[in-house]
Amino acid sequence: MAVAAAPGPAMRLTRTAVLVRTKAAALDCVRRLNCWGSHLTDISICRDLPNVEVITFSVNGISDLEPLHQCQNLTELYLRKNNITSLNELFYLKNLPRLRVLWLSENPCCGSDPYRYRMTVLRNLPSLQKLDNQAVTEEELSQALVDGEEITAPPARKNVENGCPESTESIAAESTSKTESELLNFSLEETNKIREELGMKPVPRDKFSSFSPQETDCNRKKRNNVLNAILLLTNELDTEGLEIVQQTVGRRLQASQKKEL
Repeated sequence: MAVAAAPGPAMRLTRTAVLVRTKAAALDCVRRLNCWGSHLTDISICRDLPNVEVITFSVNGISDLEPLHQCQNLTELYLRKNNITSLNELFYLKNLPRLRVLWLSENPCCGSDPYRYRMTVLRNLPSLQKLDNQAVTEEELSQALVDGEEITAPPARKNVENGCPESTESIAAESTSKTESELLNFSLEETNKIREELGMKPVPRDKFSSFSPQETDCNRKKRNNVLNAILLLTNELDTEGLEIVQQTVGRRLQASQKKEL
């Protein structure tokens, strides 16, 4: 069962940060937004992104989905590992006509009953083609009408002042604040979830191993530094850049596999 994340520094996604990350000239030009692991809690700026099609907000502290209800062109939404406590937040996604992909797992709202959770999501978002990286079937959609809970109202809000500080640099530069251990200590499962969100193939278990014990400390440190630099840089790439990296890595892997044969 997912639990709410421990409270941390609140962070508001700002106009400047969005434009820096997407390299767009204006907010209405933004088509894809990737803010994975950026400590976000406030995404109010999404109200000003009418043409965004793909949003990646996984691994943040987001709890309120209300700003997304105006993203009428949204087709893919990644919200894994946030602080969404109530499935009533789906109320804000019900009127998004093009939404086809949603990744909501590992949030507190998923509860301890995965079947009830999935049925409720599909009852309210019947146009989804993929939920939590699993294809939606016609049988599930039919069953959701019976076993899913219909959401007819938004979640209740506490009437408190939002004290999230604005920052024009923290989101654009957040990747530099990650420590080497945070980047290098992902489990195989977590690594593959990240790769799937980026449209990459999962890493086979036999390829996911620690560095060879025959390596010297010097070589190990150099390899760590190279890997660290690569992981940091991928956070700054847009979709086109990531596709170039993916193609290059694919060619290198094919060449390496041919040598092994």
